[in-house]
Amino acid sequence: MFDFMDMGFDEPGEPISSGPYIPDAGECMRCGMCIASCPTFRLFQVDEETPRRRIRTISKILVENQPISADERRHLNNCLQCRACETVCPSRMAYGQLFDQARAQLKVNPGWLAKLAFRLIENKRWRTRLMPLLAVYLKSGLQKPLRSTGLLEKLHLADAEALLGKPVLQALAVSYPTSATKRGRVALFTGCIAEHFDRETLQAAIKLLNAIGYEVLVPPQQGCCGAIHQHNGQPAAGLIDNNIAVFNALGVDAVLHASTGCGAMLSEYQNDDEAGQLFRQRLCDINDFLLEHWPDGLQLTESELKVAVHEPCSQRNVLKNQQTVYALLQKIPGLSIAALADNHICCGAGGSYMLTHPDNAGQLRVLKQQIIADSLADVVVSGNFGCAVYLNADGGRVEHPLQLLVRQLPQM
Repeated sequence: MFDFMDMGFDEPGEPISSGPYIPDAGECMRCGMCIASCPTFRLFQVDEETPRRRIRTISKILVENQPISADERRHLNNCLQCRACETVCPSRMAYGQLFDQARAQLKVNPGWLAKLAFRLIENKRWRTRLMPLLAVYLKSGLQKPLRSTGLLEKLHLADAEALLGKPVLQALAVSYPTSATKRGRVALFTGCIAEHFDRETLQAAIKLLNAIGYEVLVPPQQGCCGAIHQHNGQPAAGLIDNNIAVFNALGVDAVLHASTGCGAMLSEYQNDDEAGQLFRQRLCDINDFLLEHWPDGLQLTESELKVAVHEPCSQRNVLKNQQTVYALLQKIPGLSIAALADNHICCGAGGSYMLTHPDNAGQLRVLKQQIIADSLADVVVSGNFGCAVYLNADGGRVEHPLQLLVRQLPQM
């Protein structure tokens, strides 16, 4: 089934689609072009840890309706879902979509801790109530003695606890009017965790949008984008439908996302009804929006910093707009900007992967942190909250490009 075959691309009378082609899982050509960009192959150097072998497993699940072995499931689960394989696949294999479908069909039954995490992601009220408790814990000085007991490891909470930052407890306002000449109104997608743990980026987004003349709405009814659920084989339809309904009800020029991980999921909402089409028509990455609408008269102050740009997998392989970040940073006079080496290799964060596969993720993080050190950059920017949190866990200096831009706004 997976041997090279003539797929009849040039048969007469077959229409050529201008849209994205989603081939059957069995149409993998086994060319091996995906292997060089696969992070798990880099770690293990075995064929079982390559996209082409995972496609065989996915085909068993989706096409042949056959059971898979424990080893096949383990190698499938080892995938970071970085989707670097999609960018080089000559068959334009929709690996991410097929992977999600396979996970859903396997009917993964999460453990108690994962179930709790899913519920917290789904329920904003629960998260809001949990944040003060986390803040007290972080201020209490209990971290060090609790870690020494080994209890966190026994409860499988050590990796998550190590990534904890101080949460912001106060909710964002519903509206942020602009003091500049008003050009329009936009809505900002904040997601679930970022509203508490990446507030600096969200505030930078609001200030920049206000500076170019846009009022910013932050609807409190919005929720998680659904990526964590969908990529782990859990139902995400409720989260998706809620976001579409909330943002479609607003009279705005655009719906903007500031984290590429959320943006990748939002951009691939599969709802094909009128509501889904309206949502996608107005959806835009904030970097693209700022660059397109940047007023000629707004000049940023000079900086002589050396900046390295980390390109998250969700940006390189799904949104495919990484060049916008470089163009936007060029608004800062004197800034030295360069791409971080090996940007095509995942940093290891992978959404929830850093928690479900900490050993694999940790090895990839070490590789990325060494690249960061070798870059001799004053600051590294990344458009994905998860990547920044993971790379900063050991005292890194990764921040969102919006944070760098907002510091160079002229004093009003």
